[in-house]
Amino acid sequence: MALILPQPRQIMASFRRSEMALFGGEMNVGIRELRDGLSRHLETVKDGGTVTVTEHGRPIAQIVPINRPTRLQQLIAEGRVTPARRVKRPSPEPIVVVGTASDLVTEQRR
Repeated sequence: MALILPQPRQIMASFRRSEMALFGGEMNVGIRELRDGLSRHLETVKDGGTVTVTEHGRPIAQIVPINRPTRLQQLIAEGRVTPARRVKRPSPEPIVVVGTASDLVTEQRR
């Protein structure tokens, strides 16, 4: 009778699912792990979880369910943030000058 043990990846996947249940559906994954198990991580997101993508241990992106409001939308709904009343005006056109800033300052001081 042969003893068949689960593969290390299966053990880690099982651990991650139980880890998600304990910590509220949030999972941190590195870029390589995300690429290698994209379908599995997207299933996590479909189930309402959040996947935080890390690069060298630092968070760089989050994958969240599409029907979930953004943090800004949550703050607006709670009344803690007021959205802008008008659209930001575009920046004025830059002034074209000849010479360096130091030359211009020197010229203005004369």
